[in-house]
Amino acid sequence: MLTSHSVLHEIIDRALADPSHPAATDLDRELSYAELIDEAARLATGLNDHGVSEGDRVALLIPNSVDFVVAALASLWVGAIFVPLAITDPPSRLQMIVADCAPALVITSTREGHEPPASLGGVQPVPLQELRVEGRAPAPESNVSSSVAYMIYTSGTTGSPKGVQIGNAAFSAAVRSIADSLGIVRTTRTLCVSPFHFDGSYANLFPTLVVGGTVIIRPREALLFPRTFFNTVEQEKITYSGFTPSYLRLLLASPQVGNLRNSTLEMIALGGEVISVTDLREFWARLPSIRVFNRYGPTETTIAVTNVELTPDMIEGGTVTIGRPHPGVSFVLVDDHERVIEAAYQTGELYIGGDQLMDGYWTNPELTSHVMRSDLVPNVKLYRSGDLVYHDEDGNYVYVDRTDRVIKRSGVRISLVELSASMNKIDHVVAAACLTFDRDGELGIVAFVISEVELTAIEARRAASQLIPENMLPDRIEFVASMPLNTSNQLDEPRLLAAAGLRPFQPITAQPPVPT
Repeated sequence: MLTSHSVLHEIIDRALADPSHPAATDLDRELSYAELIDEAARLATGLNDHGVSEGDRVALLIPNSVDFVVAALASLWVGAIFVPLAITDPPSRLQMIVADCAPALVITSTREGHEPPASLGGVQPVPLQELRVEGRAPAPESNVSSSVAYMIYTSGTTGSPKGVQIGNAAFSAAVRSIADSLGIVRTTRTLCVSPFHFDGSYANLFPTLVVGGTVIIRPREALLFPRTFFNTVEQEKITYSGFTPSYLRLLLASPQVGNLRNSTLEMIALGGEVISVTDLREFWARLPSIRVFNRYGPTETTIAVTNVELTPDMIEGGTVTIGRPHPGVSFVLVDDHERVIEAAYQTGELYIGGDQLMDGYWTNPELTSHVMRSDLVPNVKLYRSGDLVYHDEDGNYVYVDRTDRVIKRSGVRISLVELSASMNKIDHVVAAACLTFDRDGELGIVAFVISEVELTAIEARRAASQLIPENMLPDRIEFVASMPLNTSNQLDEPRLLAAAGLRPFQPITAQPPVPT
């Protein structure tokens, strides 16, 4: 057997040990582990024939499908860096990313009828079907522990796309830790919900493959209809799925959610956003036997750095823990004066170190040095997450908010996450999200609310005043029928503001801009 020092090699090992076991299936086809590796090897031959070599970027403009899995593995096979692109992104953003990463190839797929653009940044997209080559495949790259596996483009807080480079060693460490912490095994049947250009989806896809389980892939657009999720769970005997809390809320709003009570679904994992205690309580009230995990991790620290199983008694105090860091990962809390915090229940900015750190931002050493610190703890490289957290006396961490989402108004610090949680406690409120907006040049707070009964803004504000201090109350309350999701299945905040006729608040700052 090959030495399992990368995600690719672990999947190859599974194919050698259990070749006929189903590996990945979508609406078009199902591949066993032997077939998956054979397809990846044939595509790797095609990549080599097109001049792709170690260290090159290969952009994948492919919808959620078996084709994406094959293309990602083939890129790893030749030592290239796969760069997932969102098929829903506007052409201008795709052009910007392609121009920045300068890929050797842009691979597309036509299996789901997706029509790729004729050209991206001067690069002609090539259909995956035209790249497959019969014959002897190259040996998979073996010296990959220090090389980059994939690159995810994220806007983060800078507003423009930046490429986060994730090394093979970090990728392997994260995937193995996720598989171990969730107990994913050969018999696990995983439904992939999140789009594959969003790295949160890799917490479902790759941990399942490295242990020899089966991944079930459906188009993201179809899964936006809850009935597709419920029908797929039933038809494919799904045992595990992971998605964002916003997607969970979409499922909970469906009258079919009760169908999961007698299904094969054993566990779900939530990540990418803060989990609502209200949603958790509703979920367990309807589906008490399904296990729930909370995962946390910035893109720059590879998929997720914590995975903790939640129970009803753990949220009695109204908070949801993110648990403890993965093996090989360290957490350091820092106060406003850059002093390390050790005391329990003292909030500080989270710095993350260890095996899952990114290799840096693509061609942007200045921004990399801005977020990667080596001066806080001797001989330890740490990533500045921008997240505010604290830990309890047992060492479990609790997410509070983003540093850039803790606002100050009239001298009072206000966490938008905590404010949203308070609004969610109002009787008859199904969901609430608090955002900032431009209020005639001043910072305003708007609460978007879904209510199960008809409420007026005055009634909602009066109820909120029983839970929230007067100087922290939202300036506006907007009632909405649903919370729209973006292409990563997270809350689409710009769309909410635009629908209400509001503009985002842009504070004037004397601080130098963060390099982009």
